[in-house]
Amino acid sequence: MLASPPASAEKADGAPNPRNISRAAVAHQSGAALRSIIEPPSHPFPPRLLLPPTARQNFSQSPGSRSLDRVRSIRDKAPMTIPARDRLIVALDVRSVGEAEALVARLGDSVTFYKIGLQLIFAGGLPLAERLGRSGKQVFLDAKLLDIDNTVGGAVQSIAAMGMTFLTVHAYPKAMRAAVTARGHARLRLLAVTVLTSMDGSDLTAAGYGGSVGDLVARRAAEAREAGMDGIVAAPSEAAAVRAIVGPDIAIVTPGIRPAGADAGDQKRIATPAAAIQAGADYLVVGRPITSAADPKSAADAIVAEISLASSN
Repeated sequence: MLASPPASAEKADGAPNPRNISRAAVAHQSGAALRSIIEPPSHPFPPRLLLPPTARQNFSQSPGSRSLDRVRSIRDKAPMTIPARDRLIVALDVRSVGEAEALVARLGDSVTFYKIGLQLIFAGGLPLAERLGRSGKQVFLDAKLLDIDNTVGGAVQSIAAMGMTFLTVHAYPKAMRAAVTARGHARLRLLAVTVLTSMDGSDLTAAGYGGSVGDLVARRAAEAREAGMDGIVAAPSEAAAVRAIVGPDIAIVTPGIRPAGADAGDQKRIATPAAAIQAGADYLVVGRPITSAADPKSAADAIVAEISLASSN
């Protein structure tokens, strides 16, 4: 994947995002229009990813609308938990649509959430992404958008119409604000890419950055929060620091996940599934440890079991 270019010095405008309404905030509102909030049945998001009922009409005609049919009353104020299986996102970083389809078939009900990145996107993977969404799976389109505002906004609107669940945008303030504005009330959740997990301090120096990886991640996380993004993509080792910056209302998605004893490959900032969950990650992106396993389904089930155990501690 391409490394994230140097960050702009421009500061986010800090405008509040009315879509990011927490459970507590909704519970204190009056009026019939705020008596319930929308929740996807097959993939219960954390409270930060719940959407107001005013957005329901916008979703009703989207390809992924079936996953927004369930309504939860705000009288149920208990904290939401994400089932362990729904916290695992399997990266379909394979060479062809046929290979991806075969992998999805082998994984069956063991996996509910898939990531489609640049390799598969350019191998004809967008129709597959839409089919997965229509079948009830959650889809993370890892496009890592970065361009002029108009282009980013147009891309976000097109992707939102496809019924995707997550979309990545490089954590530049202008690009993030353009994405948030273009997304409107669509179901699509926007994730800010901080620093790729294949990069370390020496890579940043070679790319012309000053400061450490941690410094850059912290700055970009704060800028993403101010821009109104829904989530942060960061290495597991930075999850706790990111949580301290963005608070409880933004999701943390961590790639660079490797079960104990697994080959790190080209990843430089990695952690086990348990360590990432304990550090505060909400979703774990796992690729080769599952897709290259002799038995992908068993590998996925083992990671889900580790997530479940870590979540209960």
